[in-house]
Amino acid sequence: MTKPIVFTGPREVQLYRAMVLKSGLLMYAQHRIKPNSAWTPTNMLRTAGGITGKVYKRGEYYLAAQDLAAWISREPND
Repeated sequence: MTKPIVFTGPREVQLYRAMVLKSGLLMYAQHRIKPNSAWTPTNMLRTAGGITGKVYKRGEYYLAAQDLAAWISREPND
């Protein structure tokens, strides 16, 4: 049986947001499918930049996803 995972608090919610955004960027980069109508490519790149502190140009979906993966791996796990 697997244990449930709970994301509580601002840091954990930001971590979850980064994980979901990374998956959405990869889905769009590979298949050109938007996860939902509000997640335009520009919005996804802008949000990724807000998390990683970098500015992404149009089409840099893989780079943004890689940077998010690095950011996620640096987050401390309590």
